[in-house]
Amino acid sequence: MRHFRLLGVLIAVAALSACDMAGNGDITATEHGASTVNGSVRVPAGMHAGAVGTVNGSITVEDNATVASASTVNGSIGMGAKTSADSLSAVNGGVTLGADAHVGGKVTSVNGAMNLHSGAEVGGELRNVNGHITLSGAHVGGGIRTVGGDIDIDGPSRVEGGIHVEKSGGWFNFETHKPRIVIGPGAVVQGELRFDREVHLYVSDKATVGAVTGAAAVKFSGDQPPAG
Repeated sequence: MRHFRLLGVLIAVAALSACDMAGNGDITATEHGASTVNGSVRVPAGMHAGAVGTVNGSITVEDNATVASASTVNGSIGMGAKTSADSLSAVNGGVTLGADAHVGGKVTSVNGAMNLHSGAEVGGELRNVNGHITLSGAHVGGGIRTVGGDIDIDGPSRVEGGIHVEKSGGWFNFETHKPRIVIGPGAVVQGELRFDREVHLYVSDKATVGAVTGAAAVKFSGDQPPAG
């Protein structure tokens, strides 16, 4: 299953990264980047830093800062307004992109919410296994993929590459939760909306979407779909 291969890859990358890490405790990045094992990493506002990473801790990239990449195992990643990175990855933790933040490649998390604010952009794929995905006037260029996460795409968000909700399997089972997918007024999803498992799919009559496979879309008027 693709999502379990993702889990294995992220854990393997984290383990390899940990071998190069020295020291513990919260740290502040420099232009060369920063890494720690047990602690958080802060990238000061306006800084241009290299790769940053931690095993047990969060990563905060303050407004107008740039990092080559950011990765954590147990912790969240928060990108401030007008920040940029090549890629972001987390295992157990959410990812937030502030207003006008830009990630050139993919953004991945295994267990964590993903929130993209107005003007935020992800050039590659946005992917998790479990956790609420919210786009508020954001752009994703490489599609959205999840297993058990709810998805809210608010206008004027735009997604290229479609949406894929994969079937759960292996050791983990998210089938007890039926994902709720909402494509709001003014939102655009280009490409196939493919659902390999049951979902609640709501599409605004003012949204634009591609072909839907594996689910019946419920059309709605107004700002919000019916509860349920």
